Amino acid sequence: VQLVESGGGYVQPGGSLRLSCAASGFISEHYVIGWFRQAPGKAREEVACISNSDGTRYYPDSVKGRFTASRDSARKVVYLQMNSLKPEDTAVYYCAADPSLVAAASAARDYDYWGQGTQVTVSS
Repeated sequence: VQLVESGGGYVQPGGSLRLSCAASGFISEHYVIGWFRQAPGKAREEVACISNSDGTRYYPDSVKGRFTASRDSARKVVYLQMNSLKPEDTAVYYCAADPSLVAAASAARDYDYWGQGTQVTVSS
């Protein structure tokens, strides 16, 4: 299994970015893609997840209404649209995948596969 992220960068507060996560190597369509972020000195936290098979999504309160996960099952790509970005959203963002999870709150340790991470910086 391989996950490749793209789309990070620098944006001013209130701006938007869209991250992509291309997944390959899964035999089944039944897996969950989670999006996590990790700021310097902080624990890795989940900001979204989506079921590849049925599109069920989960968001923690910290990003609900601002972040949206979506999927293109045919291309095996998952997106994270991030709007109304704040300086506190600055972090390295990772996508992760696991075939045994459901789209619900999960810890980083619950995921078996990880992408390389992409930096998102929100600053004026």
